[in-house]
Amino acid sequence: MIRIGNRTVSDQEPAYIIAEIGVNHNGSMELAKRLIDHAHDAQVDAVKFQTFHHEELVSSQAGLVEYQKRSGYSSQQEMLRRLELSEGDFAELKCYCDARGITFLSTPFDGKSAEFLQRLEVEAFKIGSGDLTHYPLLGQIQSYGKPMLLSTGMSTLGEIEGVLDFLGDSCPVALFHCTSAYPAAYADLHLRAIETLEPAFRKIVGYSDHSLGLEVPIAAIAKGYQFIEKHFTLDKSMEGPDHRASLEPDEMKRMVQAIRNVEASMGKSAKRIARSEVETRKLVRRGIYARRALIPGEKLQQDDLLYLRPLSSIEACEYQNVIGKKVRREVKQGEPLVWEDLS
Repeated sequence: MIRIGNRTVSDQEPAYIIAEIGVNHNGSMELAKRLIDHAHDAQVDAVKFQTFHHEELVSSQAGLVEYQKRSGYSSQQEMLRRLELSEGDFAELKCYCDARGITFLSTPFDGKSAEFLQRLEVEAFKIGSGDLTHYPLLGQIQSYGKPMLLSTGMSTLGEIEGVLDFLGDSCPVALFHCTSAYPAAYADLHLRAIETLEPAFRKIVGYSDHSLGLEVPIAAIAKGYQFIEKHFTLDKSMEGPDHRASLEPDEMKRMVQAIRNVEASMGKSAKRIARSEVETRKLVRRGIYARRALIPGEKLQQDDLLYLRPLSSIEACEYQNVIGKKVRREVKQGEPLVWEDLS
């Protein structure tokens, strides 16, 4: 169990849904606030940004990942410089989220950013897959004692085991399965990884999705993932590295509603007759009726039986126990048979 603000995350609670705004604000506070508004309307639990000082994150020699090249930047440093928000901006966005009643989260990419987010009193820290082995940063965040949500893209089981050993039990930790490609091909998603991660590490497992569309996060809920994180944008055609693999507002609404519907449908593991089925069962199950008029003393043959709706006092599955019985009274054609009239 993990607690984030007023929400408990466990297998007994609805999944915690995070709209990953990331850098899809394109450096604009106006756009960032519009994204928060739309995320709130979609009824997600939290929005998540990315907090960094570009000079603390990449060198001037760092090239662009293939999907980042489509945005027209010459280097990672140029891209991040243009997408960087100030501490004052994030403080304003945190206040804006508080006023809207939606949880503000952000991924810190350097120690200064982590320290700032701690002062901002964030409820939890999300760690990107690229920093799973950044032990100096993780050790600093660990000291704050707040929940850590660790993305595990590009990692081996050994690396996950290593970071969990490093962190120990000093703070709650959830593991996020993800595939670090933007967009990620369906064949590379491997949602069944939860079947390995849960028994291996006994942690809550979430899913950070980078695929196109909204069906995969919905499927992840059915597999038992308890966090869902999905990139969020106002327009997939906007300039920027992450818009294409994001959901637009109407899609996010549909995803959230579909997730809640799937959760409601999961129900209990026992196989029982649902309350809504009781009356239908009576009307559509078959009972045993007389195919012809019968007189007392007649011995019933299979050809004398008719199997009709609604269910009568003798269900069709009892036909073998009815054949060979004698009729005690006159039975009209089409009348249901009852045990009391048979001997």
